[in-house]
Amino acid sequence: MTRVGESETVRKTEQQLNQRFIQTGYKAENDGWLAPRVSIIIWVILVYGATMFWQLSAASLMIGSLFFTVAILVHIVLHWHAGTVAAARPWLYFVIQGFLVYACAFLMPNGYPAALIGLFPVLIGQSIGIYYKRAKVIMISLYYFALFCIAVVHEGTPGELTVLIPVLVLMMVVVIAYAVLFFEQVNARIRAQTFLGELELAHRKVEELTLANERQRMARDLHDTLAQGLAGLIMRLEAVDAHLTAGNSDRARQIVGQSMIHARRALSDARQAIDNLRSKSGFVIDFTEAVHDEVRRFTDATGIHIHLDIDVKASLSRLLVEHSLHIMSEGLTNVARHAQANNVWVTVRVDSEHLVIKIRDDGKGFSTELIGRQSGHYGLIGIRERVRLIGGTIAIASNHQGTNIQIEAPAVKGDPL
Repeated sequence: MTRVGESETVRKTEQQLNQRFIQTGYKAENDGWLAPRVSIIIWVILVYGATMFWQLSAASLMIGSLFFTVAILVHIVLHWHAGTVAAARPWLYFVIQGFLVYACAFLMPNGYPAALIGLFPVLIGQSIGIYYKRAKVIMISLYYFALFCIAVVHEGTPGELTVLIPVLVLMMVVVIAYAVLFFEQVNARIRAQTFLGELELAHRKVEELTLANERQRMARDLHDTLAQGLAGLIMRLEAVDAHLTAGNSDRARQIVGQSMIHARRALSDARQAIDNLRSKSGFVIDFTEAVHDEVRRFTDATGIHIHLDIDVKASLSRLLVEHSLHIMSEGLTNVARHAQANNVWVTVRVDSEHLVIKIRDDGKGFSTELIGRQSGHYGLIGIRERVRLIGGTIAIASNHQGTNIQIEAPAVKGDPL
């Protein structure tokens, strides 16, 4: 089944290459395909001269020579415009050319061997480039061989036929061998040009995809550093305003101090993101400690209690740690901004094969159908992108009793953290 499909593909490819050669190889006058046409025409002219010399050395035929010259000129014109004629009706082209050569034998009764032996093999070689199919080339060869035998029998003797057939066969072998080699080189060149074009197109697509991935990465980094940092500052400032309104200045000053620490941390994260974009430099962090720090920052900023369950039994790669922390940070930020929750449960479990992160709250919930449809809400989109990058899966369930987000990913091992 597969071999049949492959053979069909190869056949179609060869047809396309041959059609391209016919259309470009004979019609383009300013490229590398001009030389074969000129060579064929020079050969036809030499055959014409040899035929005329052979004929005139035996007997002079003014009318026959005139018509012979006209037939050769038509033969040359058809060769020159073979791209147009052969591309549309290849069988008609070879039939007409065969009858022209056959007519030359009757017009030059003494010089016909030169015309037949000189012109028929060239047409057979040309059929290889136009058809490039063994069966059709054999049919063309048999057609011209039949015309050759009829012409020799009609104009000469059976003895001449036995002498001229080996000469014709030898000439055909030489021309066919040259034609096969030449057209294989032509097809190889066309294939190389086609592959180079496809490679250039693929390269452009890779560049476009790389640029798109870099834009997505920059959007995630900006969202997870500057946007989240500013969102945290806004929540703290709102808390400060509320405490100042209530006259609780001590708590307000405490939150201001925490806000300053948070602002410095946000600035450090932004600088780290810029440094990653510039040099892609790595950093070493303790995953467990980083999770505790994230939970602590969230509790200090919102006052929402977090029930943390963390169990890390294996070291993770830097990429997995980085994306996991951003996923947790974004999930907690969404709880603080939208959920109106009183409690959050965070579970982080890492074994030798899997990483599992669960974030659950008792807030008001939301419609999961709106994910990605609201302008300005890109948190869950960023989480899904990061989950995809670490080869994981995400499940989001939400109702009026709260929201539950669960991420599972393969635990890609790295250096001990």
